[in-house]
Amino acid sequence: MTVVLRHAVPADFAEVRRITRDAYLRAGHFSADHPYMSVLENVEQRAEHAQVWVAETAGKVVAAVTLTFAGQPYSEIARDGELEFRMLAVDPAYQGCGLGRGVVREIVEHVRQLPDIGAISITSASFMERAHRLYRSLGFRRAPERDWYVPGEDVLLWVFRLELGGSLSARPAKVSSVRG
Repeated sequence: MTVVLRHAVPADFAEVRRITRDAYLRAGHFSADHPYMSVLENVEQRAEHAQVWVAETAGKVVAAVTLTFAGQPYSEIARDGELEFRMLAVDPAYQGCGLGRGVVREIVEHVRQLPDIGAISITSASFMERAHRLYRSLGFRRAPERDWYVPGEDVLLWVFRLELGGSLSARPAKVSSVRG
């Protein structure tokens, strides 16, 4: 399967919304009426204030992710010199075939080419164990001194960080190119 990672365009937004909603609900992270679901579903707002990217295969969008930098509206934890990615979601019909791993690897390769960016930071709820395994396997390390609680909720968010000095092991064939 050839997969291309690229910037989302407005024609992708409905599919990004569906994929993100379905992925978060299937994983059991939130109920359909949880207030954060409206944040996840507002792709237009995200695209206005951050970079929304999609992975597609055979012309079909199968994954989405949001990239942001320190000081931007969608940044929660990025510091100067870091890119933060958020809201990584793989269509449930395509989960388990390495797409999430491929998307993260492509983000890393993209960030390596950005001047003045030396690390990637991400936030993951303490209960998102599958995501934690993925991030650790790709070299991200916990930064517990940066953990934080969702305001008004008893949800602990863990911070993971990847220094870009090292290299990842060979990239998979899952994601073949980045356009955008």
